[in-house]
Amino acid sequence: MSEDTLPEELNSPEPTAESTEIAVEATDDPDTHRFECRACGFVYDPDEGVKKLAIEAGTPFSALDPDTFRCPVCRSKTLAFKDIGPRNKPSGFEENLGYGLGVNTLTPGQKNVLIFGGFALAIAFFLSLYSLR
Repeated sequence: MSEDTLPEELNSPEPTAESTEIAVEATDDPDTHRFECRACGFVYDPDEGVKKLAIEAGTPFSALDPDTFRCPVCRSKTLAFKDIGPRNKPSGFEENLGYGLGVNTLTPGQKNVLIFGGFALAIAFFLSLYSLR
């Protein structure tokens, strides 16, 4: 079979539309992005807000007043914060999300469940070998 007769999705090294769609959904709304203080590592999450500063949950970082808002830990200005993206964004580079066995599109929490769940199953399997005689 020559390269010209392969289906388009197999012939192209580009990630599939489905995997890039997942990545786009995660980064569409900048109001859901978290911001990390580069000085101390504090993470401002708009879903949580900051109770110490009376900032309600659901307040995006862009809605905070840059003149009055300070990091609750180190008192740095808003210029010290960098965008780290939304909470449930798939980890890794967006162009690599279409490769592999579908694991690249999982969030870090889902990957942890997969890895440690696999370890637990392996341990249970090996412990069950003691019951054989």
